[in-house]
Amino acid sequence: MSDTLASFCWCEGPPRDDVKLRVKSMADEQEIMCKLESIKEIRNKTLQMEKIKTRLKAEFEALESEERHLKEYKQEMDLLLQEKMAHVEELRLIHADINVMENTIKQSENDLNKLLESTRRLHDEYKPLKEHVDALRMTLGLQRLPDLCEEEEKLSLDYFEKQKAEWQTEPQEPPIPESLAAAAAAAQQLQVARKQDTRQTATFRQQPPPMKACLSCHQQIHRNAPICPLCKAKSRSRNPKKPKRKQDE
Repeated sequence: MSDTLASFCWCEGPPRDDVKLRVKSMADEQEIMCKLESIKEIRNKTLQMEKIKTRLKAEFEALESEERHLKEYKQEMDLLLQEKMAHVEELRLIHADINVMENTIKQSENDLNKLLESTRRLHDEYKPLKEHVDALRMTLGLQRLPDLCEEEEKLSLDYFEKQKAEWQTEPQEPPIPESLAAAAAAAQQLQVARKQDTRQTATFRQQPPPMKACLSCHQQIHRNAPICPLCKAKSRSRNPKKPKRKQDE
């Protein structure tokens, strides 16, 4: 009985240690496998991060480049706007000079008309006096005095009438260059856009007046404006009204 128990105790001892070792070995293998899986996942995620980082750097460089380009575009746009406004200001000064010259021409024409009337009155006073003097000279057997036109052609009344007709002819306005006309039209569009932006803050909006295109500078002006406020050209209707015929009584 004792031998059987001893043999049983001897057989039970070693298998328990082996099982423990096997269980520990399996646990170590599982831990190693988990660590290997973690390392694999870390590697994959790291590669994915590197790819995203590379794309992010490329996108950021493209963003910086586009920002620089946008800044250059805006600077170029500012220069173009300044140049456009300079052309508009130049056009405005030219039209101001034209207005001054038109006023000067009108004043000169008025002075010439006054001088012409004064010359006509002197001519009318001179003519009867000359006829009277010629009659007196004929009674004395003297030759008559030469007429004014015989002495000098410019003293003839017909000459002054011809000059008056030339003075009253108005010079035709040359066409406005396309660059200035385009600058004027663009400036007006810019002013209209600014006015529209300011009007958006108002509660009620006023209805814009009827407009038409100027035949000289092709910008929008009021339909009933007699002259263009920018180029000062006279406004002419494309379809003038025909005069009504009087009905036969």
